[in-house]
Amino acid sequence: MFVSSICGKICKNLAVSKNIYINYGIKYMSSASNFQYILVEKKGERQNVGLVTLNRPKALNALCDGLMLELQSALNQLDRDENIAAIVLTGSEKAFAAGADIKEMEDKKFKDCFTGNFLSQWDSVSKTIKPVIAAVNGYAFGGGCELAMMCDIIYAGENAQFCQPEINLGTIPGAGGTQRLPRIIGKSRAMEMVLTGSRVKAAEAEKWGLVSKVYPTDKVVDEAIKLGEKIGTMSKLTVAICKEAVNQAYETTLQEGLKFEKRYFHSTFATDDRKEGMTAFVEKRKPNFTDS
Repeated sequence: MFVSSICGKICKNLAVSKNIYINYGIKYMSSASNFQYILVEKKGERQNVGLVTLNRPKALNALCDGLMLELQSALNQLDRDENIAAIVLTGSEKAFAAGADIKEMEDKKFKDCFTGNFLSQWDSVSKTIKPVIAAVNGYAFGGGCELAMMCDIIYAGENAQFCQPEINLGTIPGAGGTQRLPRIIGKSRAMEMVLTGSRVKAAEAEKWGLVSKVYPTDKVVDEAIKLGEKIGTMSKLTVAICKEAVNQAYETTLQEGLKFEKRYFHSTFATDDRKEGMTAFVEKRKPNFTDS
């Protein structure tokens, strides 16, 4: 029952009927051209990597509610697009995102934030089924750093800088900075960043494990797309299972995590792609995955 429930849950999330796919395809094409704060494209030789670019250049891609709602919409559409294998999220060479929009927050009161559950919709990136790769150039400050950490993999350009400067504004991070950062770089380094607002350059961020790799500024987006294409050669179903298993590590004890991993592993034996992958290995050929 446990294995079948896992398979059912994942398959339900991934499966999209042709009619729904067509409808979403129409919405994708029409809404993408109407976005005000982001750009959405399909990249790669097989057009199977979704590229979402934050596009508020005058505000250094500051994260306003409008931008985050558009980002949520775009991610939902790409998640439902059966041709998309991975998503790349990026900004400009000057700024991935320089933080939340302070002008938008300046006059908010405690009651407004608490009763309105302010920022509750900002974690849509972390809820995306398909892998999301952040390609970070320039400033990733405050909400921008938190947005990058919501992604599954971070590639950084040589000019990238990460920072949680909220302490300078008399507040604290509100979209994961005090929670994701210690899990990634450890308590001491996270405390130093959030208590001083100090900046971390790309090379140091790589050393700390905040980013996977550092590339020249003009190459990082292309490298992220290549990574998305490589992921796209795998079974989308297995990728989704694997992503969920890794994320489980942040939610449970080691023993519970190992139990979940074993069950997720067992669940792959109910898929056609597991059979195809192992058969292809034995026959010394490339597998032909069908995402089933």
